[in-house]
Amino acid sequence: MSQEYEPKIIGFLCRWCSYMGADLAGTMRAKYVPNVIPIKVMCSGRVDPEFVLQAIKKGADGVLVAGCHPGDCHYIEGNYKTLRRMTLLSQAIKSFGIDPRRVRLEWVSAAEGDVFVKTINEFTQTIKELGPLERLSNGIVREPAAAGVAR
Repeated sequence: MSQEYEPKIIGFLCRWCSYMGADLAGTMRAKYVPNVIPIKVMCSGRVDPEFVLQAIKKGADGVLVAGCHPGDCHYIEGNYKTLRRMTLLSQAIKSFGIDPRRVRLEWVSAAEGDVFVKTINEFTQTIKELGPLERLSNGIVREPAAAGVAR
């Protein structure tokens, strides 16, 4: 009996926009995959890249960081910090041998429940296509392709 791979995805959601977008999706009774574990943060700018790396190290197959649209940040420039950090983090993750598509930054406003649903479904599909990360006993995390594992 084989089961379809269901990725574990951590979602850091801005309290002011993205989390409210998720709440709107729920209010709309929109259907989306249940793979994302949401973590409410005060601002996407509060998400330290170390949080993303720790999430991957501790079992996440993908990490979503979602915040207010640029220019709409409750804290003025938090999402601009996020954009800069995630750009650098993407390069760092790639240098670690992990596919950068496993970390996604998205802007979702409180009025965009449909965007939240679309983002969750698309990102989950992307992670499913990438497959599970391989975790070695020494704490190293790597792509299955790097280990020569056929998907």
